[in-house]
Parts: sequence; C-alpha cells; structure tokens
Amino acid sequence: MSQANNKRSRDFLLKPFDYFFKMEAAGGIALMFCTVVAMIWANSPWADLYHSLWQTKLTFGIGEWTLSKALILWINDGLMAVFFFVVGLEIKRELLVGGLSTPSQTIMPVAAAIGGMVIPALCFFFFNAGKESIAGWGIPMATDIAFALGIMSLLGKRVPIGLKIFLTAVAIVDDIGAILVIAIFYTSSLNLVALGLGLAGIAVMAMFNAVWGIRNYIPYLAVGILVWFAFLMSGIHATIAGVLAALTIPASTRMDCTGFIEKLREAADNFELAITPGKTVLTNKEQQIALHTMEEAYNDSTTPLQNLEHALHPWVAFCIMPIFALANAGVALEADIFQELVSPVALGIFSGLVIGKQIGVTGACWLTHKLGLSAFPSRTTLVHLWGASCLSGVGFTMSIFIANLAFEDAARLVELSKIAILFASLTAGVLGYVILRYIAPDASKSEA
Repeated sequence: MSQANNKRSRDFLLKPFDYFFKMEAAGGIALMFCTVVAMIWANSPWADLYHSLWQTKLTFGIGEWTLSKALILWINDGLMAVFFFVVGLEIKRELLVGGLSTPSQTIMPVAAAIGGMVIPALCFFFFNAGKESIAGWGIPMATDIAFALGIMSLLGKRVPIGLKIFLTAVAIVDDIGAILVIAIFYTSSLNLVALGLGLAGIAVMAMFNAVWGIRNYIPYLAVGILVWFAFLMSGIHATIAGVLAALTIPASTRMDCTGFIEKLREAADNFELAITPGKTVLTNKEQQIALHTMEEAYNDSTTPLQNLEHALHPWVAFCIMPIFALANAGVALEADIFQELVSPVALGIFSGLVIGKQIGVTGACWLTHKLGLSAFPSRTTLVHLWGASCLSGVGFTMSIFIANLAFEDAARLVELSKIAILFASLTAGVLGYVILRYIAPDASKSEA
C-alpha cells in the first residue's frame, strides 16, 4: 500500500515535467523537419525565392507611428521574444519549485552549465584570437533544449528520469547564461531613454503582481508590448524584454488545496441538484452558475505562470521555433564546403560544441561529485552524464540566434557559422545518442 502511494505521489510530482519533456521532444521533431526543408529549399532551383521571402518588408502602425522591418527580423526580434518569454517562465518555475529550487539540486547542473559555457568559449577563442570572427565566442556556449530532449526521447526508458531532469536544468541555466551574454556583450549601442522606459514598464508589471495582485493577462500584455518596443529601440535585443516580462508574472495561488476541494464539491452538488429533465446546460442557469464557480475555483487554485506556460508552450514548440528554423537554417552548401569547415570560425564552433561541451559538462559533474558537493542524479552514472554532455552540444537554435547577433554586419561569417552549427549539432546529437543507447547502462532494466 505504501509503495503504491509513493508511486502515485512520484507520478504526480513528475507529471508537469513529463508534459514539458514530451512537448519539447515533439517540438524537436518539428524543428528538425523545418530545418531539413530550409536546407533543401536553399539549395534548390527556388533558392532565390527562399531568400527574397524573408527579406519581404512588413509594416505595422497607425498614422506616423509605424514600424517597418524585413520578415526575418519580425521573426528574430518579434516571435523570438515570445520564445524568450516562455524561457523566462521556465526559469522562474525552475527557480521556485523545479530542479533549481534547492542547493542540493542546483549545484551539479549549475556547475555543468557553467563548464559547458566556459570551455566551448575558450575553444572558440583558441582558433579565432586576433581575428574578426572572435566576436562569435558566444556561439558554442548555447544548448538547444528542444533538439537535445528530442534526441533523448528516442531512447525511451533506457534513460533514467533523473538524467532528463538534469539535462533540462542544465539547458535552463545555459539559457540564463545566453541571455546575459546577449544583453551584455551583443549590445552595440544604447539608447538610455528607451531603455529607461522599458525598465519602467517592467517595474509597472512587477507592481501589477506584487502591489496590486493583478492576475488578468491583459494588463501584462498591454504593458509588455510597450516594453518590447522600448527594448527594440534601446539597442538591447528585444528578446531580453520577453525574459524580464516573464519574471513579473504571478506564481502564487489565491486558494489552497482544501479551499479548492470544498468549493469544487459544493459546485458539483449544486450542479447535480439543478439537473432538470428536458433542460440542458445551455438553458439551465443554476448549472451555468455551478460551472462558473468551478472555473473560478480552478483559476484561483492555479498560477498565471503555469497557465501561461501551458498555453504558450505548444505555440512555441510547434510554430515559433519551426518558423525560426525555416527562416534561418537555409544555407547554400557550395562545392568548397569542406574548405569552409576548416576555417577558424567553423573550427571554433565545431570544437566548442562537440569537444568543449563534453569536457566542460562531464568534467564539472565529476568534480562536484568528487568534492562531495553534489550526488549524481537518481540511477545515473558518469557515462550517462557523458552522453548528456554530448547532447548539450546540440546548439542549433540559440547558436544560430547568437551568430546573427555576433556577425550582424558580416553575412559571410553568419553563413559559415550556420554551416558549422549544423554539422556540429548533428555530430553531437549522434554521439550522444550512441553513448546513451549502446554504452550507458540501460535504466529500464534497473527499475523496481
């Protein structure tokens, strides 16, 4: 009986993560499909159409207040702000109740993420010191969580749940690092007035939560759009506005579990008592009131943060990220591609993502364990962590995003970076899969 209760409790606690993992894994498949489509399209007879499509100008505005940008910039600055907003929600959740909420859970993934950022950056620096391409040092620091978890999902129960949670936590910390790098190092000029207005908007959103207790999304959305525009004008990348806005979203409930159960039972009783032959809910006011009461109870017993994350995650996984891949992954593979793969920028990216990530992540895990600072995740070995470190080298989305910022005025370096990112991510993904599939112990055989 006790074992059954423990299993139910464990399943309940892991259910939110399980939903997150499956969503990211499925999104990784959609991302992969659009990447292949982009590559085929960019190397087909219709390549000119591919490139001209993303340069199409779109203009939004009223009267003299207009904003005109190429379609690819609306994707990279606009849609990606929504992606970073969801990343911000994930970061806040992980810090409050997830894998980064306690010191014992935090030490190893944080150390692994730091190692997985510093060593790849040093690898890139080694090949590009003193060259124009040194600006791309942040490219191999990134991890694409959708692709990484998508590959891990192919392994099913061979991979322990503890390793999935570990890789997710590492990717979240990695995202925090990437956000800081973008905000601090890839800001070319700064408009202090616009930045001040943006930060003032963030302060207003924080007051919506902390002072006035507003839980309706509309005020946050209205101010959030203004914050995004202010950051766009400030010189700091507009996606940072998405992260900061997410941190202001309420993460507390108005009603505890006991109150929710009592209100739900009362509403269910009223609904049952109001059942009338020949009447449907459409015409039964008492039943409608009971259902509205249930809805209010649900809203009061959940948090806006989890509701927003749950609502936006499918859009990000199956729409925004695939569109980003379709618009950015189309690279012409010319005859001299192998010569390009031995250029300093390509070698820096490839060595950073494939070798640097392995050394940084696995080394940090081994060191923190050896020093007694943290234990390995449940039912995982150092070999499992080695496989996960390889998967963390699948940079793709975030790496391409940073490459666009690093080489904004050097189109050729952007193209070289994308080619290197694609090859490095493919190599890292295959290597991680092979290690976890054929070398690491099978976790499904050790389940009780």
